[in-house]
Amino acid sequence: MEHKLDKLTENISDIKTLIHTFNKTLENIEHRLSRLEQMDSIEHRVEVNQIDLSDIKESLQRIEDVQSTVVKEIKNYSGNGEDIKYINRRLDSHLIKLAKAEEEIIILKNK
Repeated sequence: MEHKLDKLTENISDIKTLIHTFNKTLENIEHRLSRLEQMDSIEHRVEVNQIDLSDIKESLQRIEDVQSTVVKEIKNYSGNGEDIKYINRRLDSHLIKLAKAEEEIIILKNK
C-alpha cells in the first residue's frame, strides 16, 4: 500500500512538473506571438502606406498628363482669344442661370 502511495505521489509530482513546463512553454509561445503580431502590424502599415503612396503617385501622374494636355489645348487656342472669351461668357451666363434656379428652389422649399 505504501508503495502505491509513493508511486502516486511521484506521479503527482511529475504531473506538476509537466504542467509547470507546459506553462513556461505557453508563455514563451504567447510572447513570440505578440512579437509576431507587432511585426505583422508594422508590415501591414508599410504595405498600406506603400499602396497609398503608389496610388498617390499614379494620381499625380494622371493629373500632370491632363494638365499638359490642357496646356497644349490652350496654346492651340491662344491664337483664337475671341473663342475663349465667347466660351467664358457662355459659361458665366449658364452659371447665372443655375444660381437663379437654385435660389428659386430654396424660396419654394421655404414656402
